[in-house]
Amino acid sequence: MRGQVRGIAPVADAARVICASDALIERGKGVRFTVDYQGESRPAFAIRFDGRVYAYLNSCAHIQVELDWLEAEFFDQSKLYLICATHGATYEPNSGYCVLGPCRGKKLVSLPVRERDGEVLLVMESDTNHG
Repeated sequence: MRGQVRGIAPVADAARVICASDALIERGKGVRFTVDYQGESRPAFAIRFDGRVYAYLNSCAHIQVELDWLEAEFFDQSKLYLICATHGATYEPNSGYCVLGPCRGKKLVSLPVRERDGEVLLVMESDTNHG
């Protein structure tokens, strides 16, 4: 089905507030939160890049370590890429695609988010654990 993310626990077409929209500054600090993913509480984060909000599990595609090098700091010095503090895997912020490092060609696990009424929402659809 359209818009599904495999592994997110089903909640009847609901949305959960992650943060206020203005908490995410363009290419600035992210906001950390937790999400139920495949039956486990997992760390996640949201960032703003090129005017849009993106959210991912906070887990490197290479090995399961959190990306941020300081609390909620996910961007590299150029502010063009997300970077894993452990071994330098470099990801495109708008796709989660790894462009450099040991997991090149893999992707971060993206989470469905949207902005509405000044809030960033994690979108949870009722059928996300099927298929």
